[in-house]
Amino acid sequence: MNNTDQAIIQKTKNWVEEIVIGLNLCPFASQPFQDDAIEYVVCIGDSLENHLRQLADDMARLDSNTDIETSLLIYPDAYQGFDNYLDMLDLANQLLEELNYIGSYQIASFHPDYRFEGSTEDDASNFSNRSPFPMLHLIRENRLEKAIANYPNVDQVPENNIKKLRDIGYQEMQDKLKKITT
Repeated sequence: MNNTDQAIIQKTKNWVEEIVIGLNLCPFASQPFQDDAIEYVVCIGDSLENHLRQLADDMARLDSNTDIETSLLIYPDAYQGFDNYLDMLDLANQLLEELNYIGSYQIASFHPDYRFEGSTEDDASNFSNRSPFPMLHLIRENRLEKAIANYPNVDQVPENNIKKLRDIGYQEMQDKLKKITT
């Protein structure tokens, strides 16, 4: 792994630790992070075909290595435009279906300019899915189901995140993310 990849992974780890876990946006992220059971894959270049192949390879790797709880595929060179990212996300979900991984894995999406449908650009709630780089989060469904079953009021998590992020405010969240990426 080269220094650039290491720096990208470190920024991503800082984001997971400081924002995702630090603000408790995902109540299931802390344990895999502490256990060092998150795989970070830097997907270089901007070839959609290569990125989809890497996604397929990552699902196969997860199949053969149960020590990896979850995987983050990071795209520092591609999908800077949010619409382009959404197009890639659609293809990634199609690939999940084509490879018969529905029910085994699901994909969560993160992007520096993430914007929920119906929200404004400066809505702080978008920061629940804003990240230092465009990325896909590959999640094992069976482990997620187990975590959800053991978490009270899981349906409240999105609403709690919206309130928490809006209370913090857009500018402060923008500053937090910028601090991580510089």
